Amino acid sequence: MRETSSYNVNILSRVGLTLWSAVFLGFSGCSPDSRGPIGADTSTVERTARLEGEKKMTLTITSSAFTQGHVIPKKYTGEGADVSPPLSWSGLPAGTKELVLICDDPDAPRDEPWVHWVIYKIPASATGLPEGVPRKSRLKDPAGVLQGKNSWPEGENIGYGGPMPPPGHGVHHYYFKLYALDAPLDVEPGLDKKAILEKIRQHMLAEGALMGTYER
Repeated sequence: MRETSSYNVNILSRVGLTLWSAVFLGFSGCSPDSRGPIGADTSTVERTARLEGEKKMTLTITSSAFTQGHVIPKKYTGEGADVSPPLSWSGLPAGTKELVLICDDPDAPRDEPWVHWVIYKIPASATGLPEGVPRKSRLKDPAGVLQGKNSWPEGENIGYGGPMPPPGHGVHHYYFKLYALDAPLDVEPGLDKKAILEKIRQHMLAEGALMGTYER
């Protein structure tokens, strides 16, 4: 709310001036000592600012099987052994409690990206994932890790499903996206990409991505 010079405070009584000031401050959303939104809890404002700043941090995620922007070997696709590639990461910020990894293909001929992998509750102590993570909803190594649903039909949609783009559709890009969280998730296995992203939305400290390509 902008101040208007046409107000003549000299004609206001002390009570009227007080009332006018209260209304002015209420509409402007601030007080003489605060710039926060009306009724905002200071800790909430500070937490939001902290998370927004930390989200800009970038994790480094790599694979010994392929490098950023290069072709994913056939072994890790639907035309090969269809096992998950080995992944490593670094640069986790202080306060990281858990990690989430999602792999998807935005070039799929559909409205939404084709989801190839949803894996979460990865402990902060983990520095990567081995080749060939089992297609199970609950993993023993790393202990406590859960897997969610990919875009394949029910019964085939838990764990990793490798690239298998339509023949002749051109080069597809596969993004392995890693998220560092400031709190452990209280969730069950079998969540899809949309559900897990909603769960982590307020807890992301940093993120990073590794992109590989494949074409048939």
